[in-house]
Amino acid sequence: MEKDSIFIRTFGDYPLIRILDFLMYSRDFDYQITEIAKHANINFQTLKKLWPKLEREAIVISTRTLSGVTLYKINTSNSTVQKIIDLNNSLCWEAAEKKEKEEGIPAR
Repeated sequence: MEKDSIFIRTFGDYPLIRILDFLMYSRDFDYQITEIAKHANINFQTLKKLWPKLEREAIVISTRTLSGVTLYKINTSNSTVQKIIDLNNSLCWEAAEKKEKEEGIPAR
């Protein structure tokens, strides 16, 4: 069984892709940046290098502060993020349809 998402398999196993992938799939929740690095399976120092650009481009937004720690999530109001999510959804549908054809499952 494949463990990487379709998004990562399509665009490559790069830190930025892993960050976007994790944030897209967990877009209803907010996280500390250390948790984002852990769940995206990238080095924290690498995340720290990429993070300022993600904030500057409003790809991520801070949501709240708990005990002095800022939490972040993907900015689903950003039109670029919306397009990335739409692209990811299309990739998933395409992969599901391909798998159905391969397994001989009738179309709906």
